[in-house]
Amino acid sequence: MHIKHSAVAAAVVAVSAAVPAGILAAGAGASLAREASDHTAVAAKAPTVALRATKLGKILVAGSNGHALYLYTKDGKDKSNCTSSCAAVWPPLTVSGRPSAGGGVAASKLGEITRGHGHQVTYAGHPLYTFTSDSSAGQTSGEGVGSFYVVSASGRAIK
Repeated sequence: MHIKHSAVAAAVVAVSAAVPAGILAAGAGASLAREASDHTAVAAKAPTVALRATKLGKILVAGSNGHALYLYTKDGKDKSNCTSSCAAVWPPLTVSGRPSAGGGVAASKLGEITRGHGHQVTYAGHPLYTFTSDSSAGQTSGEGVGSFYVVSASGRAIK
């Protein structure tokens, strides 16, 4: 996905003004512009949710790129409370078809909720998100930032 530099700069300014300082301190500020195109286009026909071993244990990752998936403790069951500036830093994992489960992931725990013009993937009722500062497979730099935690195969937050 290609975004004009002026559009990215405007988005970074808007997000930076609205995002709590704690999240910006975690590295989302300057790197947001470079990584926005990687994470805002998380949507896929049927993303595979896979399991990956990390320093935090085995966690759910997006099968397309291996990026860690997070849950937000302020969400309700099958309801996202992360919108606008929150979703700019924590892009929802979206799908246009039924998500599929990789090895070690319970297909019965996968679901989806309606979000804007698409569907967000859920696991055990938790809407799933990526983090814009995670730039490589298995990276978990969003762990514990702003009530976001990586997700275990059981569907619980790893804290």
